[in-house]
Order: sequence, then structure tokens, then C-alpha cells
Amino acid sequence: MLFQELIRRKREGGELSRAELAALVAGITSGDLGDAQLGAFAMAVVLRGMSLSECVALTEAMRDSGDVMDWAQGPVVDKHSTGGIGDTVSLMLAPALAACGAAVPMISGRGLGHTGGTLDKLSAIPGYDAAPDAARLRQVIGEVGCAIIGQTGALAPADRRFYAVRDVTATVESRDLITASILSKKLAAGLDALVLDVKCGNGAFMASQDEAEGLARALVDVANGAGCRTCALITDMNTPLAPAAGNALEVGIAVDFLTGRNIDPRLWEVTCTLGAEALTLAGLSDGVTAGRMAIERAFHSGRAAERFAQMVAALGGPADFLERAGDYLAVAPVTREVPALRAGVVAGYDTRALGLVVIELGGGRRQASDAIDVRVGLSDIAGLGHSVRQGEPLARVHAADTAAAERAVAAVQSACQIGEAGAPVPLILKRIG
Repeated sequence: MLFQELIRRKREGGELSRAELAALVAGITSGDLGDAQLGAFAMAVVLRGMSLSECVALTEAMRDSGDVMDWAQGPVVDKHSTGGIGDTVSLMLAPALAACGAAVPMISGRGLGHTGGTLDKLSAIPGYDAAPDAARLRQVIGEVGCAIIGQTGALAPADRRFYAVRDVTATVESRDLITASILSKKLAAGLDALVLDVKCGNGAFMASQDEAEGLARALVDVANGAGCRTCALITDMNTPLAPAAGNALEVGIAVDFLTGRNIDPRLWEVTCTLGAEALTLAGLSDGVTAGRMAIERAFHSGRAAERFAQMVAALGGPADFLERAGDYLAVAPVTREVPALRAGVVAGYDTRALGLVVIELGGGRRQASDAIDVRVGLSDIAGLGHSVRQGEPLARVHAADTAAAERAVAAVQSACQIGEAGAPVPLILKRIG
């Protein structure tokens, strides 16, 4: 098969068959399709787009380019978020779903851009192995019901090479290729059901709700077309989801949530709503109302906390982590309160700027090879509508040194809008199924 002919047809707006797309993906995996040809194909997709049937075929071929997991128990369920600030949902949702009878092999990623990554948060737990071999992963899923890990080299290897080429050919933004990239890795985990949290707002990759809905619809349609029952929630990211941003600090938020010591209402709402949808899609509840009740019971009874503790221990972390998280999570040597510059009400945030503050403190990466400082970040972030006097704290900075702390204080002050209280913004904007 002549790859250049397939590229030409796509460039001219033609539709490629399942067999032709499978041949292209085989060429990506083997290296027979050169980088120049792969970049040309990606640009043709950017310019001409793909039909739904093409997107499904491309996703399935990329999924099948490596190992596709199968499981002795089920249903197999996962959740994916498009990324935000203070989004610790995965740490609570995976064990809660397991406590409700699901098998949850949650394939997660590192931080991307200004957003935090679940794997970076888990790296704050001493000894936690986010890259177990297949035998250990199966053992943990069989015994605990959930494991939050990173993508292995054997899962969707075509996506890894394709993404590297897209990254240097200005073709990352293609909705069709984003969809295939996300879903090929997720579906390689052998899922029966998937729930998506697609965020929009000034702290999300998609600022407008229209953009978020477009991506959500593409993901839902392609995943369902590939045989995985899927729905998406559009959620607001115009303010941090949790009152903290930074790896160890967010793990602390998750521990407080699971143990019931302190449950942020926004985090509770998103976590329980996603859980209700996941249980319904998986056939573990008779509708979202029953699913919501089941998820809430898993938290209130302590069963979700128990599964989380078991998962951490099974993957090499401390056996008493849940009880003694404060002893295990590293603490930054310098803390500073962020004083309000004037009196008023917290009316909004430049949420992306808060994410960049964490990166500047060392809690994220400027380059892929950068090491991160899990200790640093922001805590006690004042919520929207919170009244402050001049000089009262808006947040607390956790930094490696005094100079970094002072820079972060000024940046948070600039990112916080103090004025009059506005109309409340819904947290969950839309469901797409």
C-alpha cells in the first residue's frame, strides 16, 4: 500500500477505509511510515477532518497497536479528565468505584501545561509504584479492585510516536487526533464503561463551553462507536476545584476527603456525580439516582477509604498511609500567607495563572525532563464569594525558599479578583451521552 496515496486522498478530502487506516497505524508502529509522511497525514487531518467512522477506525487501530488488557472480573470502569487546577477527583473516585463492585485500572498521566497530573500527585506518596508490571497490576486489581498507574510502553505504542510527531508539526490541536489519542490509551485498558470530565473556563485547555462540548461529543461518539459505554460531563474550571494546588497538598486534600475530616463541597459534587454516571454505565446501578446513593455510601461508610489504603499498600506505599499521611507527605520549608490587597468579596480567579504559580514554585514542569518538587504549591485558597478584609489571607504559599514564596504571593494577588459577589456559576454545566 502506498502511504503517499492515502495521504493525498485525505488531503483532498477523501474518506479512508478501516483497512487503510489500519495500514497507516501499522506503519506508524513499525516505522515504515516515515516522520515526514506521518506529519503530512496529521496536517491533512487538521485541514480536512475525519468522519465518525474514520475516527472510530483510527482509535481502534491505535488501541490494537499494542497490548489490550482483559480482566477476569468486571465490569471494568475508568474516568478521564481533560485537566484543571485542584482536580483530585481520581484519587477518591477510583477506590469508591471499586468499593461499589467495579474493576478500575485507571491509566493516568503526568501534569500537562498549567494543569496538574494524577501521577505527579501519587509520586508524593513514598514508595508508590505507578508503573507495576502486568502481573502485579492484575494482582492488585484482583485483590483491591483499583490501581491508579501510568501508561505502560505496551499500551497503544502508535499513539506515543504519533503524538511526538504532532508535537513538532503544529498538529496537536486537531479534535479528531486528540480524540483518537485519548481513547486509544483508555480503551487499551479493556474498559466496559468510561466517564469523562471535560472542563471549560479560564483554568481549562478549552476556555469556552462550545469548545468543551465539541470535544466531549467527539469523545463520547467515538468511544461508544468502539464499543465502550461512555458519557461526559462539562464542568466549570473558572476557579480551582479544590482549595489546594500542588502535589503533596492535593494528596492531603484527598486523604481528608476519604476520611471525612474535611470534604470540599465542589469536590464532593463532581466526584459523586461522575461516580453515579460510571456505575450506571457499568450496569452496577439502576440509574444515576441509585448510583449517587451507592457512591455516597461508599464514602460515608469508609469503604472507599479502605480501598484507597489497600491500593497504596499493594503498590508499595506505606501500609498506614491513610492514618499517618501527615508524617509521610513532604512539607515545604517556607510558607507565606497571601494577604488581600483590599477588602471585598472573592469574585473570581485567573485560574490558569494559579497553575502557573505552582509550576514556577517547582511543582510542575517547564520541560518534559524536569524533576518536580512535590512539597510546593498553594493551600487554603479562598472560594468564590468569600469575604475578606484588607490583609486577610486569600491563600497560603508553600515554597522551597523565601524568594520563590514572595514571587508566588504577588502572583496569587494578581490572579485573584476582589469585588462584589456575582451570580453563582453552575459547577456541572451539561451532560453529553
